[in-house]
Amino acid sequence: MPSLLAVLAHPDDESLLVGGALAQHAASGARTAVVTATWAEDSHRAAELAEALDILGAGGPRMLGYADARVPQSAPGRPRLCDAPVDRVVEDIVRHIRAVRPDIVLTHDAYGQLTGHPDHRQTHRATLLAIAASGLEHLYPDAGEPWQPAAVHLATHPHSAIADLGPLLNRVGKSVLSVPDTRADMTCDVRQWLDHKWAAITAHRSQVEAERPLPGILARLPEDVRYRILGTEHYTSLTAPPRHSPVPDGTGPTNRQTPSLNP
Repeated sequence: MPSLLAVLAHPDDESLLVGGALAQHAASGARTAVVTATWAEDSHRAAELAEALDILGAGGPRMLGYADARVPQSAPGRPRLCDAPVDRVVEDIVRHIRAVRPDIVLTHDAYGQLTGHPDHRQTHRATLLAIAASGLEHLYPDAGEPWQPAAVHLATHPHSAIADLGPLLNRVGKSVLSVPDTRADMTCDVRQWLDHKWAAITAHRSQVEAERPLPGILARLPEDVRYRILGTEHYTSLTAPPRHSPVPDGTGPTNRQTPSLNP
C-alpha cells in the first residue's frame, strides 16, 4: 500500500472524508498522517482529533493552528486560515509533506466538499501549491529535504451519491455542491473499515452533540442509512508534478508509476 498524507481544513474532516482510506492503509502497514489547517493545539477539538487519529492509525495531530473562518476563537491570536498569507500556509504544508514523504496526498476538492466551506477551499488551493513546490529544492529550502508526492486525490461527492445526504444538509440550511460522476474517477469501498471510521467520527464529541455539523446529522440517522452514506469514499485523481528517479546508466530520468488508493 502507498503511504498517505491527508491535508484537510478542520478536525473531523479526516474521519468524515477519508477515514476509510486512512484506516485501510494504516492496517496494511502503510504510513499515514494527517495535517489539519485550523484550530489551536490546546483546544478541545485538538484533543478530539488526537483520539480520532489514534483510532484510524494515522499518528498524532499535525496542526497548522490557523483560526476557523467561522470560529475566530478557535485559535486566539492567530489569523483565520482564509486571511493568512498564502505563501505562509503553503510553506507550512510543504514542511509536513517533506517530513512525512507520502506517495499520495489527499485533500478537499475545488468546491470545498458539499457545503463549500471557505476553509476547505483555501486548504485545497494551498495544498495543490504545496505539492507543486515540495519537490523543488530552491523553494522553501528551510522546510526540509525536497520530496515529490506521486499523486494527489481530491475527496469529492458525485451527483449520484448524495441522494441520502443532500436533503439532510438542505434541511439545516447548507448547500450541496456535488460534481458530475465522471469527475469522481476513483471510488473506494470502505465498508470493511466502517467501525473504525464511525468510531473516529464519534470521537469528535463536540460535533456529534451539535445539530448542524455533519457528525451530529449522521448520529441521528438510522444505522443502515448512515452506513450507506459512509461506506463509499469518492475521489478525483489529479496528476502530480513528475516524480523522477535516476537511471543507472545516466541516460535520463524515468517517471515512477503513479499510485492510487485501493478501490
